[in-house]
Amino acid sequence: MKIHKEGKHLLLILFFSLIVVNGLLFFLTSWTTLAIVTSSISLVVFVFFTYFFRISNRIIMADENYIVAPADGKIVVIEPVEENELLHEKRIQVSIFMSVLSMHVNWIPVSGKILHVSHQDGRKMAAYLPKSSTENERSSIIIEAKNKQTVLVRQIAGALARRIVTYVKEGDDCSINQQLGFIKFGSRVDLFLPADAEILIDMYEKTIGNETLIAKLKHTE
Repeated sequence: MKIHKEGKHLLLILFFSLIVVNGLLFFLTSWTTLAIVTSSISLVVFVFFTYFFRISNRIIMADENYIVAPADGKIVVIEPVEENELLHEKRIQVSIFMSVLSMHVNWIPVSGKILHVSHQDGRKMAAYLPKSSTENERSSIIIEAKNKQTVLVRQIAGALARRIVTYVKEGDDCSINQQLGFIKFGSRVDLFLPADAEILIDMYEKTIGNETLIAKLKHTE
């Protein structure tokens, strides 16, 4: 298991903080019940954060018209919507809810070019709620696929999320197998696909980022 770059600094600080706290407790109380309990809790906390910031190398070979899952998690929305914030047209929304146990790396879902990147401050309600898509803190990325259709990807902060990181910028070329960003703690990723996209997954299906095929774009000349 590898540690993602977003977690290395935090884990280093956490490690030394726990060493100092437990060292002081041992110095002041020796191995009392309090010191043993604190040491055990510290170990569990460090293991959890190490697991949270894990990353695995994933490579997928897929046709350029396929949409690949941008995140680990579970499908919580598949429905036609009017996307009125940026695209102002009818789209198919596919949403992936990421629990605190999901790997929180976000991936580029389709190869193409980055047309738009923006960040909006907002609330931090539970990410599985429908309103989180438009009311929570979020980053929006529009990708023009090779067939010239556009896909909107939205990184959404959840109740525990405190930072959304987006690695791409407008004008960048992008491709599957490339990291899009990272969301720290429970969160969600929305995809707004062309209305004629062929959906390949079902509600409540689990997804694996950069592996699960979400949809297929209509082939255009």
